[in-house]
Amino acid sequence: MSLSEFAIVESTLREGEQFIKANFSSDDKVEIAEALGAFGVEYIELTSPIASPQSRQDCERLAGLGLPSKILTHIRCHLEDAKVALATGVAGINLTIGSSSLMRQFSHGKNINQIIDLASEVLTFIHQQAPNIELRFSAEDSSRTSTEDLIKIYSAIEKLGVVKRIGIADTVGISTPMQVFELVKTLRQFTNLDIEFHGHNDTECATANSYTALEAGATHIDTCVLGIGERNGITSLAGFIARLYATNPEQIKCKYRLEELANLHELVARKVGISIPFNHCIFGESAFSHKAGIHTKAMLNSSETYEAINPRSFGVTRSILINHKLAGKQAINHRANELGLSFNLSQLKDITHRLKTLADQQSLTIEDVDNILYSYHCQ
Repeated sequence: MSLSEFAIVESTLREGEQFIKANFSSDDKVEIAEALGAFGVEYIELTSPIASPQSRQDCERLAGLGLPSKILTHIRCHLEDAKVALATGVAGINLTIGSSSLMRQFSHGKNINQIIDLASEVLTFIHQQAPNIELRFSAEDSSRTSTEDLIKIYSAIEKLGVVKRIGIADTVGISTPMQVFELVKTLRQFTNLDIEFHGHNDTECATANSYTALEAGATHIDTCVLGIGERNGITSLAGFIARLYATNPEQIKCKYRLEELANLHELVARKVGISIPFNHCIFGESAFSHKAGIHTKAMLNSSETYEAINPRSFGVTRSILINHKLAGKQAINHRANELGLSFNLSQLKDITHRLKTLADQQSLTIEDVDNILYSYHCQ
């Protein structure tokens, strides 16, 4: 499968609600859903309507907005959950049940055959009630479930003929990229269904695992804005987009409206009361800031030397920093040109030496640097 042939299942309004600081109002959810739709995600996943009375109302409200993204809800593999989900008018239902030995023992107490029987009953019921609704079935904690058990479960589910895709969940974020690759590749040999990957970030492998899942044959990737979610969250939407952009920028620029991503991140950060991390891959304060002299020299000649991502694609600007002891004369000359000043090589060397000497003794602002440049120009 080409890496361009995939869909994002954006879960900020489901998995993201499990983030420690998240408490979205109904209006918050509408704002976020509209921003996700403007960016162009294919799916928006919502909290189960049985979670609370407001959750049910929110499913109904968002399902009726007419957004370009398909509205899904995520439920347990329970018949009563399914009945409530159907009544909300969502376009798709994502069912899940734990499949690992830990989940079987400490969560629901069912064996593999009982899981298959229950899933078959619920999925068949939904399909009978709403033949056009999009169904996904996921084995929670897939990464700690034996491959044999997963194949047995998913083969039985596929035979029902009602499910569009199956889901692989790295529920506690323990998988490595190679493990994800081998699991997806193995399952791809046993199924023609679409494969969705849901990766948690407990060991900071979520984005790498998601990209590797695509390489192995997955078709859908779950993300959250800013990577929020239960515990340390899941695959970051922007992180995943950045990884894809670095591989094939033109495809990603055609597939999504990248200029909408900044507003989306600012919106969600504000709603959950956090700052965008300084080292965020696209919108962090330091993402496109260049400091070391050898870097800035090359950057001024060609930005591709030290940037895998063009910030302009996302409506972001780069910074060439010169108010520090690592500044080089090319960067200082660049700033002088911005100010309409011109210096010969000897003057630039003197200015650079003076700036470095001062920076060893104190913190400098860009205004301090400009004053030095102006003072030399007046000499």
